[in-house]
Order: sequence, then C-alpha cells, then structure tokens
Amino acid sequence: MSLIILAYLLAGLTLLTLGAESLVRGATRLAARFGIPPLIIGLTVVAFGTSAPETAVSVEASLKGNGDIAVGNVIGSNIANILLILGLCALVAPLRVSRQLIRLDVPLMIGAGLLTYALAYDGRISRLDGGVLLVALIGYTTFLVLASRRERRPLAADEFVSEFHPEPGARPAAWLKHLLLVGFGAGLLVAGAHLLIEGAVALARALGLSELIIGLTVIAIGTSLPELAASLLAVLKGERDIAVGNVIGSCIFNLLLVLGAGAAVTAEGLSISPNALAFDFPVMLAVSATCLPIFFSGYCISRWNGLLFLAYYLAYNLYLVMFATGLALGAPLRHAMTWYVLPLTAVTLLVIFLRAWKHQR
Repeated sequence: MSLIILAYLLAGLTLLTLGAESLVRGATRLAARFGIPPLIIGLTVVAFGTSAPETAVSVEASLKGNGDIAVGNVIGSNIANILLILGLCALVAPLRVSRQLIRLDVPLMIGAGLLTYALAYDGRISRLDGGVLLVALIGYTTFLVLASRRERRPLAADEFVSEFHPEPGARPAAWLKHLLLVGFGAGLLVAGAHLLIEGAVALARALGLSELIIGLTVIAIGTSLPELAASLLAVLKGERDIAVGNVIGSCIFNLLLVLGAGAAVTAEGLSISPNALAFDFPVMLAVSATCLPIFFSGYCISRWNGLLFLAYYLAYNLYLVMFATGLALGAPLRHAMTWYVLPLTAVTLLVIFLRAWKHQR
C-alpha cells in the first residue's frame, strides 16, 4: 500500500471526525438559540451528528457509483458498533443496560434491520426504498422527541449541557460564529468523504479486493471511530448506560438515515451484491438479535460478554480476509462458524434468555 493511499485514508478520517464535531457544536448552539430544550437537541441534532461521517461517505460513494462501499459502510459499521465498541467498553467495565433499551430501542434496531433487508432483498435499494427509510427515520425521531417531552430527565440534560454548552441567551453576534461552525463542519465532511472514498477505491484496486470488503472493514471501522471514542469516554466517566444507548442509537440511524440518504440521492438507488445479501446482512441481523438475550440477562453486559463480542468480531474479519484473498482456510472457517459455533451460541443465548425471563417473573 503506497503512502499516498494511506495519506488519503488518514486525511479523510481526520476531516470526517473534525467535521462532525464542528457541525454538532455549531448546530446545537444554534438550536439552543431558538429555545429548543437541551435534551431534544441531544436526541436529534447530536444523534444526526454522530452518523454524519457514515452519511457523508455513503452519499459520496453513491454519487460516484461505488454503491458497495456505501452498503458495506453501513453493515460493517453496525457490526463494529456492537461487537467491537461494546466489546471493548465491556472489557473496560461491565455496562449497565436500561430497561427502555431492551423494551424499545433494541427491538426497533432489529426491526430497522429487517425492514432494510426486506427492501434490499431484490438486489437493490431504490430511490423509493430510500424514501421509505427516511420516512421511518422521521417517525422514529418524532417519537423520541415526543417521548422525551413526557419524561423529565434533568440528569441527561445536565450531561448534554456540560458537553456542548448550549447557551440560549447567546449574543446576537454569536449567530455568525455558530453558522460558520456549521458551514465549516459540513465542508470538512464533504472533503473528508471525498478523500476517504478516493483512498478506499485505490486501496481496493491495489490489494485486489472488492469495494464491499473495503467498506465492511477499513471504512466501517474508520467511520465508527467517533462512536468508539464517545462510548469509551462515557465508560471512563462512569456513564455506562449512555455508552450502550449511543451504540444502539447509532445503529438505527445508520440503517434509516445513511442507507436512506445514499439510496435517495441517485435515480438508480444502491445495488446490493449477492455476497452482502447472502452473508453480511444476515450476520448484521444476527448480531443485532444477539443483543436481546445478553442485555436481558441481568440488564448488564459483563466482561465475559465483551470478550465474546470481540472474539466474534475477530472471527468475522478473519473470514472476510480469507474469503477476499482466496485462502484455503476460508471455506472451513465459514463451515465451522455456520454449523457449530453459531448454533451453539444461539442455544446458549436462548438458555440465558429463558433463565433471565423466568427470574424476572
């Protein structure tokens, strides 16, 4: 891999991270200037902002005709969010899981994944399908806002205020500064997405890999770095439930916002490769479904669960590398995972879920 390709990738990831940070800070302060409550800003502006890197990359890839990168970015990011980010965070400290996540957000994440898979089953997410996903996103966001207005959670609001410092009484001259922050952030996102896509395509050609593989690995991990940093920081600050909520919310927005926007910006929509439909999409759905029994058992993600998540993420990426490079071990590894490891894990999770359900009753 040449230094130029590496420089493109690093520069793209850096600009995406800085752009998302600038966009969120400027937008939150503008929203606060209009008198929008901090908690509502956190549920909307910040939620959109954390998915801004994935959105920028997927829209840029779609416009350039690199649909596999856009799709691989979303699928790979969701798998990395759960297995990699939650796994690492749980190793640092066991994570608390709120009842709302189990009763509402995780089922919604699984439902969004099933909806996306159903729309993509014919091999394409059309512009109309993208519109359906965006409408679902609007409905989900509206529900969050209405639910948050009924609940009084001053602690969450205080955490948001301490992080982003929205000041409703800001000076009129501050409007220009906030607008410049938003514009600057949007510009960095566009530039970063362009550099990252150029670097990813060049990397795929240099290594002889498909764009889907690059999207599932390099791009997915890179665009998930903001979520990783935010979740680890929350764990270190003792806000372990926030770390889990950040990951689940990001997965939902990735499916509805990122894929929806990526499909809506072009007349052809996004084409879905047979490999993604046959393997990667089902893996993403299985990983999402795994959250229910693990979260439900004691409302906690233990260090053992985190180690299990990381082991599966390593096995998944190992299979991708073997499949892409044509190594002979790829087929036996897939056979072992499909017929032995995954069924054994499913049975174990079912037993854990039934025991937890019986204990709750």
